[in-house]
Amino acid sequence: MKVDYPIISADSHITEAPNTYTDFIEPAWRDRAPHLVDGGDKMGDMFVVEGSAMPIPMGLVAAAGKDPSEIRTKGTRFDELHRGGWDPTARLAEQDTDGVAAEIIYPTVGMVLCNIDDFDLKKASFDAYNRWIADYCSHAPHRLLGCGQTAMRSPEEGVEDLKAIKALGLRGVMMPGQPAVEDYDSPVYDAFWEAAIELELPLSFHILTTKSDKTRGPAISSFLSIVRGCQDIMAMLVFGGVFERHPDLKVVCVEADAGWVPHFMYRMDHAFNRHRYWLKPGADLTRLPSEYFAENIYVTFQDDWTAFRFADAMNWKRLMWANDFPHSDSTWPWSQELLDKHTEQLSDEQTKAILSENVAGLYGIDISSLTTTA
Repeated sequence: MKVDYPIISADSHITEAPNTYTDFIEPAWRDRAPHLVDGGDKMGDMFVVEGSAMPIPMGLVAAAGKDPSEIRTKGTRFDELHRGGWDPTARLAEQDTDGVAAEIIYPTVGMVLCNIDDFDLKKASFDAYNRWIADYCSHAPHRLLGCGQTAMRSPEEGVEDLKAIKALGLRGVMMPGQPAVEDYDSPVYDAFWEAAIELELPLSFHILTTKSDKTRGPAISSFLSIVRGCQDIMAMLVFGGVFERHPDLKVVCVEADAGWVPHFMYRMDHAFNRHRYWLKPGADLTRLPSEYFAENIYVTFQDDWTAFRFADAMNWKRLMWANDFPHSDSTWPWSQELLDKHTEQLSDEQTKAILSENVAGLYGIDISSLTTTA
């Protein structure tokens, strides 16, 4: 890729340092904080999260750039991982290697924390993470753009979390898939949505942050189902009238790919036009469901070439490319090679929007402050 604008990843991750939670959490919660343990030669280093079914092995956390045959979940030591996962100076060099000028940064352990049942521990852990990631990003705030987390113990507390996240200088908020009070289409969240709009904080729903039933078939079948949690939430927000009541709300569907979006929008419209009188939506909609999706929902993806191929069948001004560094699904360090192939049929205007302008506009990124690295 040879372009005259900065390429920005809309979904990258950090690897929480061993002290992320233990040092940054409130003292009363320190004994219960997520922490790194030595699982021996077989298991390697693992993050333990109270309330999670199993520890988090480090193998997939930072497998970017590995040959597929070398990817393993277990047996990896923390010091073998990409250093940029916790070292902001090293991260800038890793961005340069991939031809990326800046990244929207999400947690890793924090995704698992979204699924525990103890909302009080979740709140304490997320507050600790927010402090840690704000410090991490402060080393290069124009290139390291962190998303905070809220436990959503209540809509009212969620509003206060948004204010605190904004005050830390973070650029967005990663939401847990399930809140403690009712569900996100309930009118009790209306003040929360309005606060996000006022504070100009995009709200993200990331894969693996929503509990789901066990997938049928062999283990690899589960890889195909991980986008379902995000899809269900997007449908709920549309049919539940959230965007009808809050037309300026911007939500990001993260790492669930995007090639499915045209059919999903068609299917929503079909359900509405044909079946709404017996399968009643949760609210009176004045527009087609696909119109809300096209306007209010941004979608991130990595090497989903179908997203590029069918860009004209959806609102490509809501498509945002990502490299998912340093996770196992990452396109690092060959992102530019893939983009050169995948964007062949797009116009220059579309390519620039998907790789740079859409994410910059959503998060208020000053493109002039970034260097073209590709």
